[in-house]
Amino acid sequence: MSSIATVLVTGGTGQTGRVVTDLLHRRGVDVVVASRHYPQERPAPGVRQVRFDWADAATYDEALRDVDSIYLLPPPLDADPADVVGSFLRRARDAGVGRAVLLNSSAFPLRAAGLHAVRLTVGQMPEWSVLLASGFMQNFLGSHPTAVAVRERHEIVAAADDGRMGWIDAADVAAVAAELLTRVDHDSREHVLTGPQALAYNDVAATIAAEWDLPVRYRPVTPAERTVQLVDAGVPQTFADALVGADVLTASGAEDRVTREVAQLAGRNATSFAEFLRRHPLRPAMTTTPEK
Repeated sequence: MSSIATVLVTGGTGQTGRVVTDLLHRRGVDVVVASRHYPQERPAPGVRQVRFDWADAATYDEALRDVDSIYLLPPPLDADPADVVGSFLRRARDAGVGRAVLLNSSAFPLRAAGLHAVRLTVGQMPEWSVLLASGFMQNFLGSHPTAVAVRERHEIVAAADDGRMGWIDAADVAAVAAELLTRVDHDSREHVLTGPQALAYNDVAATIAAEWDLPVRYRPVTPAERTVQLVDAGVPQTFADALVGADVLTASGAEDRVTREVAQLAGRNATSFAEFLRRHPLRPAMTTTPEK
C-alpha cells in the first residue's frame, strides 16, 4: 500500500490510543481521534476529533472519512465483539480503508471464543495486523482493581499460582502500533508483544516493594474466588470469566515467554517493570494503611 496520510484511532482517549495519537502526530500523520466523549483539551493541528460509538452505526461514516489506516480497539468489556467489529470493518473496506491494526490479548483462554473470533475479522482488510499483548503494567495504576488492592490493602490477588507473564508497558504497545499503522512494507500477521522479563506475581510484588517502598504481598486465590471479586468490582460476568481464564492460562505456564517484537518494530528496548514503576512513582496521598 502507498504511504499512509490519515489514521483513525478508535479508543482515542484510552491508555494506548492517546499515545498512538501523539506518536502519529509527531510523524506528521493526520489523526482522527474517535471516542464516545470529546477530550476537554483543544486538538493539535492535524488532529480531528469525532464522536464514535460502537453501538451506534450512524457514527461510523464520519469517523472513516478520508482514512487510510485504523487502530482498532474493540468495545471495552465486551466478551463477544466479533459481529460489531466485523460490521465496522466491512464499512471501512467499502470506504477505501486499506489497513487495520487490532489490539488484542495473548492471554485470553480458548473458551473466551468471542475474544478470539474478533482476531479473524481483520483478515477481510487488504492489510492487517493483530497485536497480542501480554498483561499491561498499567493494571497496577489508577482505578484498576489490581491497583486499588495494591494501594489500599498492600496485596496482589490473582488465580495465577506461580505462573509467569511478560508484563508490558502500554506505551510500548502503542509504539509498535504506530509503526505498523504507517510503515510501507507491511506484513499482515499476528505479533505477540511482551516486556523484557517474564515475572510471577511474587516477583511483581517484590519489585513494587523495592521501587515504591510499599510492603506488598501476593495472595493467590481460586478461580472461583477471583471471579466473585471481579464481579463485585463491577466487571461484567462474561468478561470476568475471560480475565480469570487468563489467570488460569498463566498458571499453566502458557504466558511464560519473552519476545523481541517491541525492539524489532519500535526500534527501542521494551520497558522493564522496575523502570515502569520508577516512571510512575507512588504518591503518599495515593496509599492507605490496611486494617489489621
